[in-house]
Parts: sequence; structure tokens; C-alpha cells
Amino acid sequence: MERSPMLEHFAEELRLARAAAGMSQAALAEAINYSQPMVAKVESCERRPSLDFARRCDAVFTTDGRFVRIQKRISREIVVQYFREWAGVEQEAKALRWFEPVYVPGLLQTEAYARAVFAGPGLLSAEEIEEQVATRLDRQEILARAKPPLLTFVVDEHVLRRPIGDRAVMREQLLHLVKVATSVPQVRIHVVPASTGAYAGLDGPFVLATPQAGEPAVYFEGHWHGQVDDRPDFVRHMIDTWETIRSVALPDQQSIDLIAEVAETWS
Repeated sequence: MERSPMLEHFAEELRLARAAAGMSQAALAEAINYSQPMVAKVESCERRPSLDFARRCDAVFTTDGRFVRIQKRISREIVVQYFREWAGVEQEAKALRWFEPVYVPGLLQTEAYARAVFAGPGLLSAEEIEEQVATRLDRQEILARAKPPLLTFVVDEHVLRRPIGDRAVMREQLLHLVKVATSVPQVRIHVVPASTGAYAGLDGPFVLATPQAGEPAVYFEGHWHGQVDDRPDFVRHMIDTWETIRSVALPDQQSIDLIAEVAETWS
């Protein structure tokens, strides 16, 4: 893994904080509920710290969010160049409307499912896979905010039935969808049933973002490229496309019931 300046900064700050507290790596590992080898790898820049790791360090050292701030800057460095613009839009949006015909949307993926997504094609190294998984999970912080944006997801039923990882991964993932949909009031998940014929969503996934201020934007992603488009005519067209997709999707509760039903088929 190529070392980033912020990764080295995190490692240095962790070593200094630990030394000032008179703690060994083993003592810190016990305090933050991580393994000693994990602490050692973070301090030697062999492993990128997760957001949870950073939060626990801030709690132990009472550093007022210092480690979290550094970790978030590491995440921005790791994100591939084409995604950086959209990552900023996503984090600042007051509402997101996301359609996915192939995978579970990234903001809703479990760690195991995300790892299977990145590992499946066999194009990334083990370290690259872990970097991308960590980045994806970090983005999900948006769901844990005191007041998350309004998040509406529509997925094709085939997303629920396509084996990504093993059966346990799929069952855990679908149960996670049910949990989020029923515990986060700002989240709505809808399913387009497999019985639906041709519909606008078959042209591919997209996300519509409504910002706090300014005009909406739409994001498309393909093989190692992505595009943010905020041209008014195009955005209006994609809003119309969204509405047609939404019109063929099941209502909230029916969608949750279907997800729970399919989850049991992965037992």
C-alpha cells in the first residue's frame, strides 16, 4: 500500500499519544478493543485505521476528535480520483435517491458483502480490497448522524437473489437492509419485483443528490470511471426516470417483507 502523508501523520500522532500516556501497544489494544498486531500495523503504516479505530483512540486519549479528523483526510486521499467530487456531494446532500439494478447500494452494504464485491472480479490485491472496503464503510457514517439526509433506495429484486459471497453473507446483508429500513426513519428501501418487464431502470444505476443549497446533481458509475452531471435538462430527465422506476417498485412495507422473505432463502 502506498503511504499517504495523512496515514503517516495518523501513525505518528498515535505513537506520540501512546508514549505520552505511558501505554504499550498491548495496553492500547486492550483499551480500544483491537488486537495488538492491528495497533502495530497502524503505527507502522501497514494498515489504514478505520473510523471506529480513530474514534476509540480519541476516547482513550481524550483528543477531542483529532484522530477522527486525520482518519477522514486519509479516506479522502484513498478515494479514487473520479469519485472524489461525488463523495463530497454525497456527504453534503440533504436528500439522496439511489437506484441499483445489480448490487446492494454502497451506503447499505455490510462489510462482508462489500469485501465480496471488491474481491469477486479478482482485479485487486488483498490490500487494495481492504482499502476500498474501509472507504465504503466510512461513507456509511452518514446513516449514523443525529439527522441523516433523506435516503430513498430502489433496487431490482435480482439484487436480493444474486449470490455475492456465500449464503451467510447474503443472509446477513438482506437482514441488514431490513434493520436499516425499520430503524432509521430517514431511510426508505423499495424493491422492483422480478415480475416487472422492461422498465427505465434497466439502463443502469444512478444516484440523484439534492444539496443543502444549489441545484440537484446526478451521478453515474461504470468500470473505473464515474461522472457527476448537473445540467438542468439532464437532471430533469433523470428525475423523470427516477419517478418511472419508483412507480413500478413495491411500497415500503411490501418491500421490507420481500427482503425478509428472500433473506430466509439464503439460510
